Amino acid sequence: MAKYQLAKNTVSLLVTRLVQSITTFLITAAISRTLGAYVLGQYILAFSYYFIFVSIASQGLKTLFTRELSRNPEEISVYLVSGTFLQLVLSGISYLVLVVVVFILPYNSDTSTVCYIMGLAIIPFALSNITEAVFQAEERMDLIAISTAPIYILRLLVMLWCMQLNYGVNYLAGIFVISETLICLIEWIFTTRIVTLKWQINKDYIWRLFKSARTFLAIDAVGMIASKMEILIISLLGNELLVGLCGAIAQLQQPFMMIVNSLSLAIFPRITKAVDKTQESQLHVTENIIEILMGMSLPFVIGIFFVGGDLLKFIYQDTNFSDATLALQVSSLTLIVYPFVRILNYVLLANGLEKINLIETIATTVIGGMSGVILISQYKLMGAAVMEVVASTTAFLILLYTVHTRLFYLRLWKIMFRPILMSIAISIVFIILKKWHLNLVLNITIAMFFYGLFGIGFLIHELGGITATWKQLFNQNSR
Repeated sequence: MAKYQLAKNTVSLLVTRLVQSITTFLITAAISRTLGAYVLGQYILAFSYYFIFVSIASQGLKTLFTRELSRNPEEISVYLVSGTFLQLVLSGISYLVLVVVVFILPYNSDTSTVCYIMGLAIIPFALSNITEAVFQAEERMDLIAISTAPIYILRLLVMLWCMQLNYGVNYLAGIFVISETLICLIEWIFTTRIVTLKWQINKDYIWRLFKSARTFLAIDAVGMIASKMEILIISLLGNELLVGLCGAIAQLQQPFMMIVNSLSLAIFPRITKAVDKTQESQLHVTENIIEILMGMSLPFVIGIFFVGGDLLKFIYQDTNFSDATLALQVSSLTLIVYPFVRILNYVLLANGLEKINLIETIATTVIGGMSGVILISQYKLMGAAVMEVVASTTAFLILLYTVHTRLFYLRLWKIMFRPILMSIAISIVFIILKKWHLNLVLNITIAMFFYGLFGIGFLIHELGGITATWKQLFNQNSR
């Protein structure tokens, strides 16, 4: 029963993340096609401010609230009301700060209005975080999927309908706020079914929770600003059109990053368990997972260099994106070190060196921000792409140095050898396809087919041949 519950919860969270990512991607593509890259920039900028302030106001609190509920399930009804009150206050303050910040910054009135409207979603989203913490503590993550996934799909359909009727970006922002409010209401209905509410506010608990959350709020604040810093700088030193182009480039990289993030999170328990064993065991786990991820990232980057520009034009169908091909190619170089950054962050966390994670985040934010101001002011979109490379390289070097000096020495050639071979092979495939002058979809399909064949070939070689591979897979299935 426990295994079934774990599987159900895992699938529920995965479905929620997939539906959210896919619908977000389709919305950005539709906005570009229907309303243009400038409006897409307004939407992405507004979402960036919303994302930063809602994360600061709620993410650390959600983690602590889940922990409290898991430790004291008998107090869940009192904690729910008290936690909700605290979250309501913090989200309200967060929205007011967003309004002040956007008002002070030199955006035109249309762009500011979009930010004000979408920022309203901070309050319902933050309140939903509390109900989702209850679902997690009760191990009912399926209720999160039931509450959110249908609304994400409905939001996509309504936005597409509004765009066909020539409604502007303000209406899209309003739909976003309404959809988050619906999710909040639905989750509260589910919450009342599994929890008997006690309308009592525990002031001592609220104060204790707030004090405990301060450190997490600070870490989240730095992390969220770092993740959206490129958008913020380019919006101030460039314009909404450049924000739209920058956001479109980021969207093309999201599928790969989502896979890396999911696999990194899934492997984290194994990394943690390896800490209690030998250092060689931890090194083996770390090198293996990075090698697997590099076997995905290097061919993905190769594909971007060959078909990235055509993919931009195909998805967004806006002439402005023809100038973004080189920026996309430069930006994709960050994906080469991304697997190292994600896994080494978890390695440090597993070894109790989370302070290094904070130092790395601050250093990356400062160096990336300073380089961004210089590069974006001079080279606009290309400067933003180079800024990403600078920031990711900084994070990679800090984490690699720390792991080498504090834990173990990674054998980089062992990690990179097979991914490099696979990248060379997929490059040859793309060169041949380029000479055949096939359409984009067919090129990508054929390349993915050969990538799969190369992956199977390396797996068979690793396991000692076809017979050994068959026996190992058969034995595992037999168990």
